[in-house]
Amino acid sequence: MQDKDKVWIFDTTLRDGEQALKASLTEDDKIQLAHTISRLNVDVMEVGFPVSSPADFRSVQRIATEVKGPIICGLARSVAKDIEACGEALRTAQQSRIHTFIATSPLHLEHKLRMSLDDATAMAVKSIKLARNYTDDVEFSCEDAGRTPHWDLCKIVEQAINAGASTINLPDTVGFVTPDEYAAMIRHLMNNVPNIDKARLSVHCHNDLGLAVANSVAAVQAGARQIECTINGIGERAGNCSLEEVAMIMKMRKDHLKVHTDIKSEEIYRASRQVAKICNMPVQPNKAIVGENAFAHSSGIHQDGVLKAQNTYEIMSPESVGVPNNQLNMTSRSGRHVIEHRLEELGYQKADYDMDSLYESFLALADQKGTVYDYDLEAMIYFNQINDKDEKYQLEFVNSASNSQSVASSTIGMLIDGEAKQEAATGNGPVEASFAAIERLTGMSVEMIEYNLEATGQGASSLGQVNIIAKYDGRPYHGAGIAADVVEASVRAMIRVYNLIYRAQKVSDLKQQRKAG
Repeated sequence: MQDKDKVWIFDTTLRDGEQALKASLTEDDKIQLAHTISRLNVDVMEVGFPVSSPADFRSVQRIATEVKGPIICGLARSVAKDIEACGEALRTAQQSRIHTFIATSPLHLEHKLRMSLDDATAMAVKSIKLARNYTDDVEFSCEDAGRTPHWDLCKIVEQAINAGASTINLPDTVGFVTPDEYAAMIRHLMNNVPNIDKARLSVHCHNDLGLAVANSVAAVQAGARQIECTINGIGERAGNCSLEEVAMIMKMRKDHLKVHTDIKSEEIYRASRQVAKICNMPVQPNKAIVGENAFAHSSGIHQDGVLKAQNTYEIMSPESVGVPNNQLNMTSRSGRHVIEHRLEELGYQKADYDMDSLYESFLALADQKGTVYDYDLEAMIYFNQINDKDEKYQLEFVNSASNSQSVASSTIGMLIDGEAKQEAATGNGPVEASFAAIERLTGMSVEMIEYNLEATGQGASSLGQVNIIAKYDGRPYHGAGIAADVVEASVRAMIRVYNLIYRAQKVSDLKQQRKAG
């Protein structure tokens, strides 16, 4: 509570944000994103719901061990097994927080929980006290606070603070309230809860009516000092409050709002791009702060104004959020030093990539398309990381052929456990033929749920990025691939799916062995 003008940023991209994805992130994906988010200098990072699955528990545990800086937080219902799972998963964190919640609105109490407010309050108090056995930093949330009578909120909040909660979160769980209503709720609690000075008020807004950011800012103006948000605003249904938007609102309008955050805004664009790629959720071009058009000017009047004085039509500079001011076009004649320098300008550190494998990919791409752009480099960093040379299935070559008058064919060469194998197949097109050849090589058949192709840049020389959602044994898997050739990108994405299936089978086999032992 020392700095009353600071607004804490609580990032929940890896918890609430992940709930919106069509396929769960892998453990390695979560670790990569956790490191990216920590570079933003967020105060708290909510990284999972440990009791929900063994995989989520392991991810939270690993992030707690490996990621330094932010307070690492886990979510728990107001029940003992959830609290205990959180406590165990967070045990190795430098700083930890347990975030426990229970619904408080009459609608939820009657239809979902089937209990009274007094019963819910008793459960909350018991859970908070249990959580304090693991950490002094306990957050309590009144789920659906936006539709809870104010005096009911006062009652449960007072008891939660007495039990040891140091942060009280008042979510607009279904994105229903308006900014004036939300601000009034915050003011009512601040004026009527006698021990409110012993806790920080937090807000968690959903975007069902497009008001998540506006509600969060209104709550801050009324006295809240923590905003729960996600990168790119991803989350359940229409999403959550957007981290980049509230952070830049408070930076650009500090004179009016009289508050600040500790967010390193220069890391925003890089984090946004990473989340979009790894989560397979592209950012719409007109998205505030991080959209492709956020700093683009088409009107001649606007262009003339910006050339004369940037702030005529830009209230913030691209560099302030990490958007490179200009693009450096690179060719096969470019050396490693140029690439390293450009990546540094884009916000990447040497530890984020392996220069040997990246440079090899760079030269191959430069020979194919002539000029390599910033977006190509970023794409190669990510896809070099996920195409691990130690994987069971590795692509050696793709040779496909098709024309308008005959069936397409494809021959795929792969290393399977280090042994070179190849298969050929036919199909209605080269991608279908390639997938059939991969199926023969692996001996496994998957059900295609979604196939998405997009360009990572502009023009005919753009890289093709393919994202696949495929189901195997009732579980969805997300595979991504990138290449100048669409068929190769598709094959790389499908091989990624098969490698994830293999990993999942290994985990399942280990569990069975432990049970048997």
